Amino acid sequence: MGAGHAHRLYRHGHSPVHGLPPHTKLAAGFAFVVVVVSTPREAMWAFGVYALLLTTVAYAARVPPGFLLKRLLIEVPFVAFAVLMPFVAEGERIDVLGLSLSVSGLWGAWNVLAKGTLGVAASVLLASTTELRELLLGLQRLRLPPLLVQIASFMIRYGDVITDEMRRMRIARESRGFEARGVRHWGVLAKSAGALFIRSYERGERVHLAMVSRGYAGSMPVIDEVTASRAQWSYALTLPGAALVVCLLGWSL
Repeated sequence: MGAGHAHRLYRHGHSPVHGLPPHTKLAAGFAFVVVVVSTPREAMWAFGVYALLLTTVAYAARVPPGFLLKRLLIEVPFVAFAVLMPFVAEGERIDVLGLSLSVSGLWGAWNVLAKGTLGVAASVLLASTTELRELLLGLQRLRLPPLLVQIASFMIRYGDVITDEMRRMRIARESRGFEARGVRHWGVLAKSAGALFIRSYERGERVHLAMVSRGYAGSMPVIDEVTASRAQWSYALTLPGAALVVCLLGWSL
């Protein structure tokens, strides 16, 4: 984890949010999502306040609305599932624009859309203000099991390596005149997938042997010790703290 690794979700900047230690942002994001999920779905106004809080964070982090909205498209499958719920759910039904919709399905769709969108938005904001290497250091600082942190680190490091290998194999096939046009070409693609698996496995074996030869004994050395002051913790926990107040009001009103 000593070398940086940029990712497409990250947006370089020097905002106060970018400058926070990664483990404070991870804790704040997780706490915010827990509060949002704990909010009763009937308190519709509360979700509007949550959206306003995230908008404030995005403004403080100098993340453009277009950047955020474009990356929210990842939740499209969940939106499709939510749209179907009023049609397939059972129970009391009402007519809306000539369509017979389930009341419980409408509430369920709203619950999924509201909480899912807020959770994805919070995750996108976290990723856009924190580099992958910093996220791993933050997880390590939060005492996540070291083995899980190492697995995540290797996935990040070698995901692009495998992707590049797939690209080279595709170019090699196309240079030989191959173009997948139907089911009869699936055999070639399956063989390519098998070859990619074998190459990836062999690369993993070589990497492991290289690590062992350099003294690896099951744990990675900590190069950067990430710490946070009380003021930084207070600043980071402002978001979940404000959300908690809204959640309590949602249950009491």
